[in-house]
Amino acid sequence: MTELELTPQQIEAKRAAGESMCLIDCREPEEWALCRIEGANLLPMHSTPAHLQQLDAQAEETLLVVYCHHGVRSLNVVSWLRAQGVDNCVSMTGGIDRWSREIDPAVPRY
Repeated sequence: MTELELTPQQIEAKRAAGESMCLIDCREPEEWALCRIEGANLLPMHSTPAHLQQLDAQAEETLLVVYCHHGVRSLNVVSWLRAQGVDNCVSMTGGIDRWSREIDPAVPRY
């Protein structure tokens, strides 16, 4: 995979088509408490290195889709993962804020 980022529309299209993916929210627990995307897993950015082996194994099975509030932290996480050899991962552009605006308005914005 070469793209570092996918839009919320591209991700939702993949989900709707039944493609397997693992949604990873790299925000902090306080942000997670405010809103989240159904089915996502919380893995705060700072804890990513400690979970590298687990993420690498997961990426062997399915696409990792990392998101944050606006897409900056998730892009950093994906760039770092790619540098570690975990290629099957992308950042969601615009983060959960864009997801809420364009895909699921039931997800609160903050």
